[in-house]
Amino acid sequence: MRPLTDDEIKSLFEKLDKYIGNNIRLLVDRPDGSFCFRLHKDRVYYVSEDVMRRSTSISRENLVSLGTRIGKFSKKGNFKLHITALTHIAPYAKYKVWLKPSMEQSFLYGNHVLKGGLARMTEATPKYQGVVICNMNDVPLGFGATAFSTEECRALDPTRIVVFHQADLGEYLRDEQLMM
Repeated sequence: MRPLTDDEIKSLFEKLDKYIGNNIRLLVDRPDGSFCFRLHKDRVYYVSEDVMRRSTSISRENLVSLGTRIGKFSKKGNFKLHITALTHIAPYAKYKVWLKPSMEQSFLYGNHVLKGGLARMTEATPKYQGVVICNMNDVPLGFGATAFSTEECRALDPTRIVVFHQADLGEYLRDEQLMM
């Protein structure tokens, strides 16, 4: 477990900026203690500094995980968010999309969001912006990127894709099936 390099921090913060904007500082300096990002085997974890200090007594070979996995770096150095980051991203999200109950299951199976399944969208959401996708009860289901701005969505056909799927809560089940 080691601190992130400057390039890794830049890549991580650029990705988080797409979803939560300037609220990144709220992730690090929280009222319940300071948190930090640490890298272990190309995976980035979000962990409290107190727990991180205590983990130094565990050897790297024996350490499996620490804190919440935010994402991972690819071999080329690109950062990809993991669905476990949703619980930390959702409260600070700048833009959200709410789905109709009929669209929830389709999204959780890994499909894009269609205009016909869209219940509401945050006003002034730009095109290709990262959004958190919620159901009508404000439960975060996943995240994606908008295909059209809010203004463009009003005039769209109901069968057009409005939000591109990136990750959803159903990934756990789909990944579990692949393992078996």
